[in-house]
Amino acid sequence: MKFVADEGVDSCIVERLRQDGHPVWYVAEMAPAISDEAVLDIANREAALLLTADKDFGEMVFRQRRFSGGIILIRLAGLSTARKAELVAARSTNDNQSWHRASQSSRPASVALAG
Repeated sequence: MKFVADEGVDSCIVERLRQDGHPVWYVAEMAPAISDEAVLDIANREAALLLTADKDFGEMVFRQRRFSGGIILIRLAGLSTARKAELVAARSTNDNQSWHRASQSSRPASVALAG
């Protein structure tokens, strides 16, 4: 599964996904401070799911009808970064097929990871 991680995603999550063999484009490494529109464009161009802690992407996709292959909203306040990485990695392994189907759909899809 391919991911684009928005700038606000903990680097520990990015590293864990990479260790598990997932290609991850990390905005904080590539182009910090680019617009949300540009981040969504990268995810779409790479046919990758977007990882974010920013609810603005839901606004763009559902209200503004911007195309997205899928958004995973990570809202895990109060947990250590290591625990967050563990949870996201576990979901990427367990839900790989459902996330893949969502990314191939023409309808907007989102998954929220909340703690």
